[in-house]
Amino acid sequence: MRILGLDYGEKRIGVAICDELGMTAQGLPTIIRKSKKHDLDILGNLIKSYNVEKIVIGYPVRLDGSEGIQCEKVNRFSVLLDKTFSLTVIKWPETLSTKEAEEILINSGVRWQKRKKMVDKLAACLILQNYLDSADK
Repeated sequence: MRILGLDYGEKRIGVAICDELGMTAQGLPTIIRKSKKHDLDILGNLIKSYNVEKIVIGYPVRLDGSEGIQCEKVNRFSVLLDKTFSLTVIKWPETLSTKEAEEILINSGVRWQKRKKMVDKLAACLILQNYLDSADK
């Protein structure tokens, strides 16, 4: 089963896909947000190309477990994904995934200019890999 992982943001959407066995997540090019139609067209093409059966989207709950404004935005986008593609959309806790991705890139010696381009893709990989490693899939 192919699963698409998303790190949803205001300016960019990090994207990852798992292998056919559902074992590992690999990053795909980050979507630079322009409009809902643009974003959905790109996601639709990815869903068709990879025969995606499920979407896992990062759900940014706060450290205390409460939901903030960003959770509301992810909720609205998740509903839009469900209506548009008729696929299961799973909201997966992703607290600090972008920060973790930044730290990985810094520790790997990636310069800040390149980090900015890679961080969303890596965050999407971390979200999806965390889901794949869980017993809930």
